[in-house]
Amino acid sequence: MLGVSLGQQGEAVAVQHLLQQKFVIVAKNYRCPIGEIDLIASQGRTLHFIEVKTRSSVRFGRPAEAVNPAKQHKLRQLALYYTAKVHHEGPVDFGVVEVLYDDDTANPEVNFILGAF
Repeated sequence: MLGVSLGQQGEAVAVQHLLQQKFVIVAKNYRCPIGEIDLIASQGRTLHFIEVKTRSSVRFGRPAEAVNPAKQHKLRQLALYYTAKVHHEGPVDFGVVEVLYDDDTANPEVNFILGAF
């Protein structure tokens, strides 16, 4: 995909994976005064706040390892902001989709971690 960053490719792969798992994509790259979240999806009454991490190797660890405590805190703040704005009172979940292109750009490894933190 010429002109598309690795991160953008990974987000597109993550969206397709979630759709195959019967998730509804509510928002992509949702921005607010607090920051940005890659994906917000729903399944049933649960809203899933999802960080997508894409890598071309595991040389520096698994992609999900990049979602450190500071990033987790920020995602929780974003979720509070979003749920208040849309008046969502149901359950929420925080997930990570790892997209790993390790030598095979046509068939990346995709790992969706529900309840990641």
